[in-house]
Amino acid sequence: MVAFLPSRPGRLADVPSFTRAVGGAESNVACALAAAGHRVRWISRVGADGFGDHLVAAVAAYGVDVSRVRRDPHRPTGVYFRTAADRGDAAHEVVYHRAGSAASAMSVRNVPYEEAAAGRVLHLTGITAALSPECRALVAALTARRPGRPLVSFDLNHRPSLWPCPATARRVLLDLARGADLVFAGEDEAARALGLRGPAAVREALPEPDVLVVKEGAKGATLFARVPGSARDVRVFVPAPRVDVVSYSGAGDAFAAGFLDATLRGLPFAERLRYGHRAAAAALAAPGDLAPAAGPARAARPAAPDDAGWGRLRLGPGAPDPGPDDEEVRTR
Repeated sequence: MVAFLPSRPGRLADVPSFTRAVGGAESNVACALAAAGHRVRWISRVGADGFGDHLVAAVAAYGVDVSRVRRDPHRPTGVYFRTAADRGDAAHEVVYHRAGSAASAMSVRNVPYEEAAAGRVLHLTGITAALSPECRALVAALTARRPGRPLVSFDLNHRPSLWPCPATARRVLLDLARGADLVFAGEDEAARALGLRGPAAVREALPEPDVLVVKEGAKGATLFARVPGSARDVRVFVPAPRVDVVSYSGAGDAFAAGFLDATLRGLPFAERLRYGHRAAAAALAAPGDLAPAAGPARAARPAAPDDAGWGRLRLGPGAPDPGPDDEEVRTR
């Protein structure tokens, strides 16, 4: 989507102007991974309009392969407007204009499985599934377990306003998550959308994924990973660094990208969580959905020496991310 960011805090009714930016969970993850040095392809549909031109060019500028982005001459590119408040804040407002959008027309008929399964990782989110029944069927097909598929990563990304009713959202999101190999879930959205409170409850409801990451906001993140050949899990918790927040938008996508970056590098679970926290912190300290790119060389550096050192970090607008020995850094 094209995202319109407010020029100042306040209600949408009171914001005098907006700045155009790129938004969208999957494209955010694609851009961040490409900036970290990975080969990434974004598969989507946008309108044959100026907003579609802008989106394709902006995502391609990060190094993402956009050759599988289709242009729809009959449907518009989706857009949304939001306030500056945190999504969990009662003052937060978001207005989507994406009913009947080009992206909502994605289906098993126009997104070949072979295209989607061509990489080492296939990343999907619950937002796409909420756009239309056709999109829902597509994501269900892509999360269906089959031999030889890539690692399937799924982020719940619950957006209540996109679902016809809470019961449908709960049923569909649980079914899709159960088909994935790696699942990301915010503790708050798991409580709101799934009625599950706390990381252990989320894991109990979702035993199927090999790896489950429950993001606990400013507290940190808990990872559950199945021990091969065993019914038990490894459980790992890594605290989040302190962050001077500019905007909460895009932080979850950044976390997923950081975690996937470390996964592709074959790093230990604790380091994967640190990479996720580091990327999320950079997004929190930026006004839009995407933080300034760290670049492949810096992305490959250890996120922090250990949990004790990580806990001393404080991040805010200044530099792209913390290095292994930094205790206070700036992120823009």
